[in-house]
Amino acid sequence: MQRLALFDLDNTLVDLDRAFAVWATEFADLHGLGHEAVDLMMSLDRAGYPHREVFFAKIREHFALPEPAGELWRQYRQRMPYLVRCQPEVKAGLARLRASGWKVAIVTNGTADNQFGKIQQTGLPKVVDAYVLSGVEGIRKPDRRLFEIAAKRCGMSLCTRGGWMIGDNLVADVAGGRAAGLRTIWINRGRWPDREHGADYVATDVLQAMEILHNEA
Repeated sequence: MQRLALFDLDNTLVDLDRAFAVWATEFADLHGLGHEAVDLMMSLDRAGYPHREVFFAKIREHFALPEPAGELWRQYRQRMPYLVRCQPEVKAGLARLRASGWKVAIVTNGTADNQFGKIQQTGLPKVVDAYVLSGVEGIRKPDRRLFEIAAKRCGMSLCTRGGWMIGDNLVADVAGGRAAGLRTIWINRGRWPDREHGADYVATDVLQAMEILHNEA
């Protein structure tokens, strides 16, 4: 059975929520919006406005900002790669998986500049075999083809038995991974209360997920 581990990026390998909170504070300070603006932006993010075109259109309208929403979004994409962090323990865990014979890839949705910037700034290319960005390929998880590209770049195939998808999104990562024939580990960050997850395992963080992979090998 092949050892293939596909990992989501945001809120799986890197802590996007913490980076977003830092960005929201910076943004409010830059535009003189006050702390209530930070609360609003955090609330919108938690309420399910992760698509930043919609998010920034709402922010621009609410605060009557002069910059176009597209420009605000561009500035966000430029800044965010410098705010996200990947814990040294996570990178060490990825390296340990590879040393144990696993092929490891990142499969992430998002614009090419933003996601590639995060991957590069956190040093993740040094500890994975491949990465696949929806903004480059023109397809998004849960589309099976994105998982197929990742497997191929690792020298493997989804047609071969084995392989895992690890991520925090029940639709893109868990349902998408299952539909692609992968076993799944859901990183439960509390955003999907009382919803059936369908994952093979549930983990509190990616480090726990890596231990599950080692035990399953």
